[in-house]
Amino acid sequence: MKILVLNAGSSSIKFELFDMPAETIEVRGLLQRIGEGESQLGWKVGDESRKLARPVADHAAGLRWILDEIGVGGAGPAIGAVGHRVVHGGEAFADTVLITPEVERAIEKHAALAPLHNPPNLLGIRVARELLPGVPQVAVFDTAFHQTVPPHAYLYPLPYELYTELGVRRYGFHGTSHRYVAERAAVMLGRPFAQTNVITCHLGNGASVTAVAGGKSVDTSMGLTPLEGLAMGTRSGDIDPAILPFLERVRGMKLSEIDSMLNKKSGLLGLSGLSNDMRALLSAEAEGHARAKVALDVFAYRVKKYIGSYLAALGEVHAVVFTAGVGENAAPIRERILTGLAPLGIELDLDRNARAIGVEADIATPASRTRVLVVPTREELAIARDTYRVARPG
Repeated sequence: MKILVLNAGSSSIKFELFDMPAETIEVRGLLQRIGEGESQLGWKVGDESRKLARPVADHAAGLRWILDEIGVGGAGPAIGAVGHRVVHGGEAFADTVLITPEVERAIEKHAALAPLHNPPNLLGIRVARELLPGVPQVAVFDTAFHQTVPPHAYLYPLPYELYTELGVRRYGFHGTSHRYVAERAAVMLGRPFAQTNVITCHLGNGASVTAVAGGKSVDTSMGLTPLEGLAMGTRSGDIDPAILPFLERVRGMKLSEIDSMLNKKSGLLGLSGLSNDMRALLSAEAEGHARAKVALDVFAYRVKKYIGSYLAALGEVHAVVFTAGVGENAAPIRERILTGLAPLGIELDLDRNARAIGVEADIATPASRTRVLVVPTREELAIARDTYRVARPG
């Protein structure tokens, strides 16, 4: 069964085509700069890479171009189902679902909680349905894995009516990634997933940490929106909320300007004044750039604090797991985060850590009470698996 996985952004479509249940990747690629003059389509078939460029007016034209170029739909191999990454499902969805008109309305309703993500996700769904009539469309929600977080962890200490009337609570994100790497960690540890406690660290330009107890998310660092939690590439993460009225009063900044600053001009970029790219900052630090060092110190310290708090929340932790671009590849950052945690039972093997770049590995010392794992995330595969589970015949 051919499963097409789509991740539609505001000006992009990321895609992968799987043959399920063999889990073979047949095509993977990315269309960028939709509606921005000349769009760029790049994809890989086996070891062969291809790139094209031409104007693409909208997502419908973009997806039509993708389907034509990769040779599926129409006269090509039939697609059995399309799996869509949807960022925010609120409390309405705790699992993957077939997309119905009611599901679409719920996704649209939650756009107020994810205005940068849900509208393009919904657009991708509608375009795929138009171009592939009769093909089951499936929604896989970033927030679904975190629906097991208990009220004491997801409620904010605000007037309760904000929760009951507006849904103001912690939802969490990167759920598909956290679930995938937690499941892989259980396999690596030789434990049943339902008996595994891990702390998963999804560290990329967007970053979050999740506490997983007995295979279920019980706390996570992102909140109502992806802005809460760790310092990230361009996002501030946790700050004193009184900074907002302070900036309005002292700088005369509008709320929209503050929101843009917190999401797009803060984090590693804001602290360093150089870049949100971890590789660039590590290089700059090595050359003596003081603000690059400060940015990296803040990033690592925030991750360390969350790991410490989740150690306390979970009690017994079988592994700390690193994933995503930074977590999988930046050995110096992993070392920076874990240095000093030996009294808590986490001991990093420096040689193993240095060698573990983009591969599954246990990088703890033999004596470490808690294992330290590197697990490359495969969110698209997780979406394909869920889509196959929900949409397969019979």
